[in-house]
Amino acid sequence: APDQPSAPPAIAGQSGGCGVAGGRMTDTRRRVKVYTLNEDRQWDDRGTGHVSSCYVERLKGMSLLVRAESDGSLLLESKINPNTAYQKQQDTLIVWSEAENYDLALSFQEKAGCDEIWEKICQVQGKDPSVDITQDLVDESEEERFDDMSSPGLELPSCELSRLEEIAELVASSLPSPLRREKLALALENEGYIKKLLEIFHVCEDLENIEGLHHLYEIIKGIFLLNRTALFEVMFSEECIMDVIGCLEYDPSLSQSRKHREFLTKTAKFKEVIPISDPELKQKIHQTYRVQYIQDMVLPTPSVFEENMLSTLHSFIFFNKVEIVGMLQEDEKFLTDLFAQLTDEATDEEKRQELVNFLKEFCAFSQTLQPQNRDAFFKTLSNMGILPALEVILGMDDAQVRSAATDIFSYLVEYNPSMVREFVMQEAQQNDDDILLINLIIEHMICDTDPELGGAVLLMGLLRTLVDPENMLATANKTEKTEFLGFFYKHCMHVLTAPLLANTTEDKPSKDDFQTAQLLALILELLTFCVEHHTYHIKNYIINKDILRRVLVLMASKHAFLALCALRFKRKIIGLKDEFYNRYIMKSFLFEPVVKAFLNNGSRYNLMNSAIIEMFEFIRVEDIKSLTAHVIENYWKALEDVDYVQTFKGLKLRFEQQRERQDNPKLDSMRSILRNHRYRRDARTLEDEEEMWFNTDEDDMEDGEAVVPPSDKPKNDEDIMDPISKFMERKKLKESEEKEVLLKTNLSGRQSPSFKLSFSSGTKSNLTSQSSASNLPGSPGSPGSPGSPGSPGSVSKSTSQMAAITTKGGLVGLVDYPDDDEEDDEDEDKEETLPLSKKAKLESS
Repeated sequence: APDQPSAPPAIAGQSGGCGVAGGRMTDTRRRVKVYTLNEDRQWDDRGTGHVSSCYVERLKGMSLLVRAESDGSLLLESKINPNTAYQKQQDTLIVWSEAENYDLALSFQEKAGCDEIWEKICQVQGKDPSVDITQDLVDESEEERFDDMSSPGLELPSCELSRLEEIAELVASSLPSPLRREKLALALENEGYIKKLLEIFHVCEDLENIEGLHHLYEIIKGIFLLNRTALFEVMFSEECIMDVIGCLEYDPSLSQSRKHREFLTKTAKFKEVIPISDPELKQKIHQTYRVQYIQDMVLPTPSVFEENMLSTLHSFIFFNKVEIVGMLQEDEKFLTDLFAQLTDEATDEEKRQELVNFLKEFCAFSQTLQPQNRDAFFKTLSNMGILPALEVILGMDDAQVRSAATDIFSYLVEYNPSMVREFVMQEAQQNDDDILLINLIIEHMICDTDPELGGAVLLMGLLRTLVDPENMLATANKTEKTEFLGFFYKHCMHVLTAPLLANTTEDKPSKDDFQTAQLLALILELLTFCVEHHTYHIKNYIINKDILRRVLVLMASKHAFLALCALRFKRKIIGLKDEFYNRYIMKSFLFEPVVKAFLNNGSRYNLMNSAIIEMFEFIRVEDIKSLTAHVIENYWKALEDVDYVQTFKGLKLRFEQQRERQDNPKLDSMRSILRNHRYRRDARTLEDEEEMWFNTDEDDMEDGEAVVPPSDKPKNDEDIMDPISKFMERKKLKESEEKEVLLKTNLSGRQSPSFKLSFSSGTKSNLTSQSSASNLPGSPGSPGSPGSPGSPGSVSKSTSQMAAITTKGGLVGLVDYPDDDEEDDEDEDKEETLPLSKKAKLESS
């Protein structure tokens, strides 16, 4: 049989009670926890239930059944195999291997229940219930087996200095056999043997008997590997623990002894940040620290064969931490004083740092609690005002204090994000945006001084959890998603995007060092998450703030990972196949930076090349007609020579198929012509969607900038790489510039009809058109859309229907009519930016 795993944590700190199993009430004797051993040789708790044994027809034999006490579901169904070695450990554990790599354990609340099930197992296997293991292990010799069966117990040598070597050999020889380990542990418990060994330790130290100290090291280490809680309670008692640590200082494999006791007594100082009045609590804290130190620093790294023999040591520490948290949680005076001093301005920095570190460790200990106890723990902290306290701490200058406060905040967010959201929405009603808790978190993320941005990565993960609709609640009275996202986009999003907007005011990033690029990549990662999960909130933000254009500036970064992050952001938007986004992309000619990056990348076969091709392939496969027409009309000259993939030729074919359909006489109506010529820059009317975008309230556009789209004249290869016309800073064009624009459009017909628009005071309207798509989402008139009736820059429907541009042949862009010049002159002092023009050339690399 394979080596049996050591015991998992027993049921502790759980109230008794009755559960339902198999349709009947069951007392606490049958109450068990089911554990399985994972790949890391650690026990995983599979749930609490009630065990029974009965004949299962499907398995053709007596089986152990465990039904969950919560819902009666079947946690375990295991046939009692006549050849399986079952072990009973510590009076309340039954452990066995179900398969070669699948170990199981039942941890009983009461010894009586364990004995009852053990009898059932022994009955099936024809064994005497007095044994602790039902099958002999194959690695034991016949002689050992006979000795173990015939001898009632293990007789230890008398505890004398001269017999230390004999004792060490006995301990070492007992470890491979579970039966002998069990008998050795019982002998050590019954005879008070450990205390006698520690007395000899003092003698050996006084005599400087190094050989004896080496034997004691082996003995004590072996006792740890017996994995017995009763022995640990003796070894970790106040009177014994330092001597146990002393024995472990004399490792025979080391030339010099360690100084663990010196460290614990002189270097490691116990600081009571708030005086602890309960002596039992204080002793428990000391003990836990020392045992943790033994586990982490004193005991040698266990070998492959020993690593699971220390599971009871883990359990000992685990349950100590549970007790400490419970005792502190019940001490209201202690917690009240803690939070009062944390937020008191008079508290000096060193003291505050100690308080925050204590609170951080307190929260770390809480991770050992059962879910229901953790609920109570965080509820207590919340009632004590932990979130307002964190807000105060995060606003301080001390970096170490802020770092510890961030760790505490992470525990709160991971456990109950709704609690954090509720707090920040409430505080927004009293405080300015600058001191909101979430904005403080964002600022710490942005200002992280770590070259690897370790803290920023943690904080970005917390923000992602907070804005994730998947963990938001919906009740009869309110929807957390609606309320919180409305709050976040109003009060916090501008803080998050500030570094992005500040760095993308030009044609390339103003700062392009590695740390800045890392930070912007993190911000883009969160924005991409928002595009996927937040629908209209992020859509309004991207359109109104022209975020995508600013993001695509990062395509010019020298850091490939940042350029790819920008591309991924755009790809996520295109993947939504939302015509509202598509119109925005086309009006602002936002394929420009992508095509430039593609051409600059040349023929190199790398991630950038593949990602850009995949984006265009998606447009082709999904047959996104508007984007297909836009790409071919504006960028075909740049892409037609790419023949190592068929993507762009496929796009051209799609485009030509669209034109064939629109030229079909059967479809020849004004409505179909307008729809099928959508976004082609020939001499046809502009449409309602364009009116919506051109008339966007300019105050909503970031920096008041407007995009100048590409020219319609035929381009040669050099023209493709010419710079895109600059973003206009003034709204009035000189007459000479207007004429130049008109010349470049190859206008070959007269404008008809000629008309004059009337303007309201201080407002300039753009040219608008009749459209067949006035009912599309985001068109003028839809709630919250740019250019809706009543917003600055909108034009009435009757006026828009009059605006038409016709030519006989050539392509035409947006032109200013002479009649508009007077209004332009009158409004010059009132506005700083021009509306979007339809005129641009491709920008060079």
